[in-house]
Amino acid sequence: MQLFHASNIEIKQPKIINRFKMLDFGTGFYTTSNKEQAEIFAHKVYGRRKKEGFPTVNAYEFNDKALELNTLIFDSPSEKWLDFVVYNRKFGRKEDYDLIIGPVANDDVFSVIALYESGNLTKNEAIERFKVKNLYNQYLFCTEKALSNLTFMESYRLEVQ
Repeated sequence: MQLFHASNIEIKQPKIINRFKMLDFGTGFYTTSNKEQAEIFAHKVYGRRKKEGFPTVNAYEFNDKALELNTLIFDSPSEKWLDFVVYNRKFGRKEDYDLIIGPVANDDVFSVIALYESGNLTKNEAIERFKVKNLYNQYLFCTEKALSNLTFMESYRLEVQ
């Protein structure tokens, strides 16, 4: 399977970066199997990095033997996924996994999470709202052992918008 990572630079050798701990699944190297999602995120990364480099998508071959490691998989938004994302965004990940796979809580989804956290939606109402959204996936590589299952294939730059 091919996975993509959004950046503002080419990344031949992925690394675990602890800079952003309060993300959906916590610290690690985020990828997706959705090329279009990676391209959208590459533009966001480029903008956040004050337009340094270029919006860049890095492509990797994924060795599915990584799934034999300590892996957490969310097939779809669920109560367990919602609790996990909310906790990680507030406190950072407490559990140790090599690989975490599941839906992305993008900006649109994050607004639903904010309504849930503020008590304006119940957990079930929030999950029902997620079911009508086309959620992208993410593969988070949390350890060097998991990263060893990615092989760099290529990168390409996108036009600056």
